[in-house]
Amino acid sequence: MQYRLDALRKIHPNTKIKLQYKWVSYNLIPSHLKRAVIAAEDSQFISHNGFDFKAIKIAYKKNIKEKRIVAGGSTISQQLAKNLFLSTEKTIWRKIEEAIITLMIENIMSKRRILEIYLNIIEWGNSVFGIKAATIHYYNIPISSLSEEQSCYLAAMIPNPKFYDKNRNAPLLSKKANVIQNRLASVRIP
Repeated sequence: MQYRLDALRKIHPNTKIKLQYKWVSYNLIPSHLKRAVIAAEDSQFISHNGFDFKAIKIAYKKNIKEKRIVAGGSTISQQLAKNLFLSTEKTIWRKIEEAIITLMIENIMSKRRILEIYLNIIEWGNSVFGIKAATIHYYNIPISSLSEEQSCYLAAMIPNPKFYDKNRNAPLLSKKANVIQNRLASVRIP
């Protein structure tokens, strides 16, 4: 979070940037939100050891076909490693560091703890970090009132939260949220 806030402050030095952030324990996060995020970001979260090699292979093929990076195969554990400890730069060295930290995270934390931390630190908009802040920012409701549909919209925003914060009615967002909602029944949560 601090890395991203510092970057924003460099871009907008004369603007006061306020961090929106509130921690919420795992038990208070609605199950449908947990399922939505897993469906959107890492369908194999429960069963892998930190890496989804099938997703990595698919992303690699897409990137080769497009001759640029258009897809990623990172798991929730890998994203947590990056968000907690690393910069957003796209270098091979950073990916190696991410892999090492991912292995460490998977060895010392339960899947439940990994998901709890992930949901509490990821960016959900401009200076909006964590699910509780996102729920207030987008819906102005307590997290306990978050509906399944709202959860799917929030999960759909994760890959590009700053864009969707400014473009909340983007057609692709609605389409992605519907796809996520259709996957919910098959998702297991820790």
